[in-house]
Amino acid sequence: MSRDFEELDYQNTPLGELILRRRRIPTMGELDVFEVKLGEAFLMSSLFHVVEEALAQLGLAALEPGAWDVVVGGLGLGYTAVAALDHPGVRSLAVVDTLEAVIGWHRRGLVPLGRQLTGDPRCRLVHADFFALAASPEGFDAGRKFHAVLLDIDHSPRNLLHPRNATFYTPAGLRALASHLHPGGVFALWSDDSPDEEFLATLRTVFSTAAAHIVSFPNPLLDRDSASTVYVARKG
Repeated sequence: MSRDFEELDYQNTPLGELILRRRRIPTMGELDVFEVKLGEAFLMSSLFHVVEEALAQLGLAALEPGAWDVVVGGLGLGYTAVAALDHPGVRSLAVVDTLEAVIGWHRRGLVPLGRQLTGDPRCRLVHADFFALAASPEGFDAGRKFHAVLLDIDHSPRNLLHPRNATFYTPAGLRALASHLHPGGVFALWSDDSPDEEFLATLRTVFSTAAAHIVSFPNPLLDRDSASTVYVARKG
């Protein structure tokens, strides 16, 4: 392949064909961009990570000061996990991903943040189904409670990677998640859609407070700003 485009990994997964690729954008100073595709859908790009970082920043900002145990649902290229570890209050971080290949990219150093995550003793990469763990009585670690859960897997509560994930976004699914949080714990969620008032109302039936934050970021490919949503809900 040319130096401007390289396929770094290809895997058949239960969710479809998973591809990690790197391309160079000459018009942006020979910038290397890492991209992930699942089937025909683009999952993520290193060109856009402001919202992934904001997910950690906004979620952890809602916690009371202390030493926190945190779960990140969805490893991806690692931006949410690294942003969480940048906070001095985080004493442990469990990053859950259902795709073993994605965890492998980080352990093999195929993605830019891989060595940083795998080299941090606070961070543990977990190959598991986040939604199954959230629904289980044992939760994410044999019944241990956490201070925050930061989720970036589905495109939005309505635009899912798999139909079975829909149960999580119901009151029953969110109550199961909340049972794994300490009092005052926080659930934060990334969404590629605009704020959804119906989903906010659902969050408020489970959590004591819930808000939607619009996060804008420059999109050089479209030559304009784009925006996503970060929901932050706090347990009473």
